[in-house]
Amino acid sequence: MHPLITTLRFLLLSLPLLAHAGLPQSSNVPGGVVVLQLGSTSAIADKPQAWFEDRPVLVTADEGQWVAVAGLPLDSIPVMHELKVQLGHESVLLPFDIRPKAYPEQYVTLKDTSKVELSPADLARAEREIAAITELKQHWRDAPDTDLDFIQPAKGELGGRFGARRFFNGQMRKPHSGLDVRAGSGKPVVASAAGVVLAVDEYFFNGKTVFVDHGNGLITLYCHLKRFDVKVGQTVRKGQRVGLVGQTGRASGPHLHWSVVLNGAMVDPELFIAAPQVNDGKAAIRSSVRGEPVEP
Repeated sequence: MHPLITTLRFLLLSLPLLAHAGLPQSSNVPGGVVVLQLGSTSAIADKPQAWFEDRPVLVTADEGQWVAVAGLPLDSIPVMHELKVQLGHESVLLPFDIRPKAYPEQYVTLKDTSKVELSPADLARAEREIAAITELKQHWRDAPDTDLDFIQPAKGELGGRFGARRFFNGQMRKPHSGLDVRAGSGKPVVASAAGVVLAVDEYFFNGKTVFVDHGNGLITLYCHLKRFDVKVGQTVRKGQRVGLVGQTGRASGPHLHWSVVLNGAMVDPELFIAAPQVNDGKAAIRSSVRGEPVEP
């Protein structure tokens, strides 16, 4: 057995998960991110590999430690789970728990009812686009390193929070898959971190959208844009403009909808920005908000 396996199991079962400089906040809830130490970089020369639910997981070095950063899908069952880790020729299953979280409710009123009650043609289009977006979310590009120290992609107050249960004109839809930034039409939208533009397209619900691939299963989406300022395959630096705030798609007012995908799971973007305003969501909140992109 690998000499670090027993130590890893002890650490995971006995120590709290800590926040690290440059790493997202660890939040073991559905839609959250789990950060697990895998061992010293001096003791383990080669970068370990990790998988969660048979999907590869981002592994990076931080303060002399190998660290796995895994996204937890919103439909995760709050029980003990395992991360599979490969250390050279040895493999180990590392246990961690997912705790329950009650997200708030949001009620959205849209005057354009065609975005709520879809025609057969619009429904067919939306289904095709959702399939395409689902495939993009599974994209994996090996990269030497990934910048996890995100910046907020637009200036403005944070609006609709991630994970909120959505009701459009009284009809329940899927939970909110991102974080909204209240910004005026035409305001700049920038890349949260360096990466490569994965896709640029206009969708029925999300409107004009840019996907940026940051490597190793980390992807960001910038939705409802008024204009594109990048092209597919283009390398972008952190803070580089990718478009302008708009209200294309299902949106009743101009704002940026920002999503983060990690190992195929939509996760809370607030965990990736400095001093995140985390809402435990223990109480349901009824509110009237601007329309934001969700799946039908």
